[in-house]
Amino acid sequence: MIRIAILASGSGTNAENIMEYFKNNNLINVVQVLSNNKDAKVLERANRLRVSSIIFSKDDFYASEEVLKNLKSNVDYIILAGFLWKIPANIIEAFPNKIINIHPALLPKYGGKGMYGMNVHKAVIENKEKESGITIHYVNENYDEGAIIFQKSIEVSPSDTAEDVAQKIHELEHNYFPKIIEKVILENG
Repeated sequence: MIRIAILASGSGTNAENIMEYFKNNNLINVVQVLSNNKDAKVLERANRLRVSSIIFSKDDFYASEEVLKNLKSNVDYIILAGFLWKIPANIIEAFPNKIINIHPALLPKYGGKGMYGMNVHKAVIENKEKESGITIHYVNENYDEGAIIFQKSIEVSPSDTAEDVAQKIHELEHNYFPKIIEKVILENG
């Protein structure tokens, strides 16, 4: 059994979608949800789906090895689903090519620190882009610069608002993220 941990900071709709997708899978299982936000809705979603959840502090994540020790003991892959902190080098080194993130734009455009959620969609609209999309990528030591695994685009029409783009992107995320995670795990073990 391949064990997945999901790191999330907020609402957790992508995390919930991933938990649901793997709920009855015999090969891959979501075993933990970890959050840096004690008020994150993702924790309620994990509880409802009977997935263990852990809340951690900045010190647990960066200064001590608490989060790393837990991950090394319990999981094979780490999935970022709306997780806003940069992953420390010790976790990246412990899980080479086993940390996967989704970004709501076609990287390298609109990536980097502060570029998440509506910030990305607003920038896409402000720059009058004709397309946007999702990028699923491995995590390295820099925000949104890891090797790209998969991209899928959507058309942005001149009448679209940032909210319209967000809705289109959300549909792509829900449709592709769990399937691409599964494909990567099955190909790499």
